[in-house]
This record gives sequence, C-alpha cells and structure tokens, in this order.
Amino acid sequence: MINDPISDFLTRLRNAQAVKHTKVTLPSSKIKVAIAKILNEEGYLANYSVEKNGFKSTLTVELKYKASGKPQITSIKRVSTPGRRVYKGSAELPRVLHDMGISIVSTSSGIMTNKEARKRHLGGEIICEIY
Repeated sequence: MINDPISDFLTRLRNAQAVKHTKVTLPSSKIKVAIAKILNEEGYLANYSVEKNGFKSTLTVELKYKASGKPQITSIKRVSTPGRRVYKGSAELPRVLHDMGISIVSTSSGIMTNKEARKRHLGGEIICEIY
C-alpha cells in the first residue's frame, strides 16, 4: 500500500524521464488528474488522459522532451508530505527560480499554480515545485 500517492506520481514521472519513456500509466485520482492538468497547461507534459476500467481508472501521462532530447521537467520536488504539511499565505507563496518554474498549491478554491493563487490572493498547502 502506498502511503503518499502524490509522491508516487511525481517519482514515476521522474523515473520515466530518466530512462526516456514517452508514456507513464498509473492509478488515477482526482488530485493526480488536477496536477497532470496543470503540468499540461504549463507546458511540462505533452498530454494526459484518464481511462475507466470498470470501477478503477488509470491516468496515462505523455511526457514532453526538448529538441535536444532532454526532459522538459528539469526538477520536480515534493514539498508538503503526509508527515510534514507546509502551508503558506498568499504573500508567502514561493517563487520557484524567480517565477521561471511553478509550485502547485492546494487552496480552498481548488488546485492551482502559485502564480494563479497569488493573483487570487489565496494561500494553501504547497504540494510540489517544478522547473
């Protein structure tokens, strides 16, 4: 049993890019789909899809690579863990690489990037940082 499914999702992305896979398939959940949607919108993923198999569903993520063959995601790091939750107010949200990267924040209005949360004056739990 996996204690932290978000860390598992991020690790699967990291490992797949390390061996130059084009796709990753994993068990789906609402939060994983929301993170994949944000990564796709921000240009870190090529595409994602959710397939229902009876009562279970799977998330398939297509990874994106640069023309040089290097992965689009240079670093992906989990910030808040089940044992140590990290919450920040809207003014304290991190600026990843001077706003060249993003952090994904779980707010009262849903999951969004740190830039979007700052515009809406929302704080929340910092899920991960990506650049």
